[in-house]
Amino acid sequence: MLRKFLTALSLRNVLIVLLVAATTTGLYQLAKRYHLQRDVTHNALNSLEPSSVQVLKQLKGPVNIIVYATEQDPRLGDIRKVIRDFVSLYQRYKSDINLTFIDPEKEPEKTRAAGIQLNGEMVIEHAGRSEHLTQLNESILTGTLLRLAHSREQLVMYLDGHGERKLDGIANYDLGSPFGAKLKRNGFRIASLNLALAQEVPDNASMLVITQPQLDLMPGEVDKLLRYVEHGGNLLWLVDAEPLHGLERLAERLDLLLPPGIVIDPSAAEMNAPATWSLGAAYPPHAVTRNFNLITAFPEARSIAWGESPEWEHHVLVEAAPRGWVSRNKPGGKPRFDKQHDTPGPAAIAVALQRSVDDREQRIVVVGSGAFLANSFAGNGGNVDLGVNMVNWLASEERLITIQPRAAKDSSLVLSQTQLNVISIVFLLGLPLLLCGAGGYVWWKRRRA
Repeated sequence: MLRKFLTALSLRNVLIVLLVAATTTGLYQLAKRYHLQRDVTHNALNSLEPSSVQVLKQLKGPVNIIVYATEQDPRLGDIRKVIRDFVSLYQRYKSDINLTFIDPEKEPEKTRAAGIQLNGEMVIEHAGRSEHLTQLNESILTGTLLRLAHSREQLVMYLDGHGERKLDGIANYDLGSPFGAKLKRNGFRIASLNLALAQEVPDNASMLVITQPQLDLMPGEVDKLLRYVEHGGNLLWLVDAEPLHGLERLAERLDLLLPPGIVIDPSAAEMNAPATWSLGAAYPPHAVTRNFNLITAFPEARSIAWGESPEWEHHVLVEAAPRGWVSRNKPGGKPRFDKQHDTPGPAAIAVALQRSVDDREQRIVVVGSGAFLANSFAGNGGNVDLGVNMVNWLASEERLITIQPRAAKDSSLVLSQTQLNVISIVFLLGLPLLLCGAGGYVWWKRRRA
């Protein structure tokens, strides 16, 4: 009887061991095949921004990252581990990112041939193109991948010579920072164009940016612009609520109606913004505004309308002031609607135009506010993001249209000297005294017992 019991018990133990082994093996295989992670840090420090993930999804083909670093750096320590851990965040979403380390001390010939200057310098290779990196953070690496993802070199030219805003200028009026700087980081090359000197708009220009001129363009310059449009050139036109200074013929060629006046948006005043600002919050469906839900601000915007010409296909990108109006005159104080002269909202303040030219799609974007990308205003809401999306669409790089990285929350804890002193006293004196008191009380209780 006892033997049967022991035999049954042994058999049950064997079955339990086999079941545990099978369960463990199954869980191991599942963990090996399916990776499940959750970042619970306050700023998601161990995760990539959604925009970085989007860029990785758009990359076709492998990415090679070659790191020229010694095994130990006197100042940074194990620099290879730092780089390996960081790149692993990208490898979660793109498995064909290949990371290779080369020791400059052991392989000096390869290091010199690659033009390496610093320990830890990286060479990023993709689609036959490469770039060097000497700094490492998400913004820099993602921006590098974004530049390498461009199908070809993209030249963005801006009209100059009549007091226009400069795409690489630093004045408050200009567009150089952050908008122009962002375009450069994303792989676009920027150059000015003076049509009084140039024979035509260069053929290698991916697009031409026109901002508000302060002087009249000469008829010959306008003729060159019209020929550029006739030949299918892409255009970003930032037109302020001011006289067009010779660009009336361009508006006519694009079948645009630019009525005088400034858009008044009561929702801007409710946000403590100037009464002459217009806010964009809801965007009609279009490639430029795909997955875009950031608020944008347009100072002193003008409304944009168009005729009935079948040549152009028009799409509204931004519509503002659903409870506002277009004021024919710039308000001096608190704006009031004038039934006789003003036009009720909503008003279109950004429009995309398309047509087919020689079996190729021509793309044009017109925005009724040049200031919305100016250095002094571009930091408002998603202005730069929307501007970059417009440029990507004009350059036929829709796959690179992404929402830019969100700002990280401030996770630092700042304490005053008094607070530091209190914490020091509590931990260095208060806590030890409390423990001593508790021990003395327990000793006294036991002695009395």
